[in-house]
Amino acid sequence: MFKKVCNILSGIILALLAILAVVMIAPALLGFKSMAVLSGSMTPKIPVGSVVYAKAVDVSELEVGDIVTYRLSGDTMVTHRIIGIDEEAQQLHTQGDANETEDAAPVAFTNVVGKVFFHLPLLGYLTIYAKTPIGIAAICGVLIVLILLIFLPDILSGEDKKETDRKQHT
Repeated sequence: MFKKVCNILSGIILALLAILAVVMIAPALLGFKSMAVLSGSMTPKIPVGSVVYAKAVDVSELEVGDIVTYRLSGDTMVTHRIIGIDEEAQQLHTQGDANETEDAAPVAFTNVVGKVFFHLPLLGYLTIYAKTPIGIAAICGVLIVLILLIFLPDILSGEDKKETDRKQHT
């Protein structure tokens, strides 16, 4: 019975890890860049803690109303909605859905990372916290539990068998 429970639990954990891996890896294989949402500027459309999936597109394909991710500076990315396109200056005017005013500076076409095609709520919390010491410890903990669930029944049944053999030989 113990072995059966361990097998079921390890199967569930493996299935969840496989689903998570597919959700995290498959979009990248299809050319999407994923980014965690850290602020509420796009709520309620894209809540904090979501992961947005943006794909590079030709700037000529972008339209007012599209949501884009762009590089603000260095590694800082912003995901906002296009409210205007200035072809002559080669800039986008953007604004967060929850913001009352347009973003302070227009976005150069060259800073556009991609158009957001979809987002997954809550998944961003996983990606954010997985990089912290507590997150790394939690990941290690899950792996240790998985290893124990897989090997502990065999170890315990081996000990039970030795005990049974000892009793039979006395």
